[in-house]
Amino acid sequence: MKKMTCRELGGACEKEFFAITFEEISEQSKQHGIEMYKLADNAHLEAMKEMQDLCKDPSDYQKWVQQKRAVFNML
Repeated sequence: MKKMTCRELGGACEKEFFAITFEEISEQSKQHGIEMYKLADNAHLEAMKEMQDLCKDPSDYQKWVQQKRAVFNML
């Protein structure tokens, strides 16, 4: 079981996620983001804006995902 925080996954807080695979931890982070969006949490909304900007270029987004996956795999 591996642990990463919201901030380590591109978010805005220290909430911890635990998973065996990167896909599982990514899904947990996504669900947390949805919750924070519904609560209109400003810090998370800013992190989401940065992510949206990153997603404009698919190759940049893929590089970002691969970097996060590499960090997860090294844990």
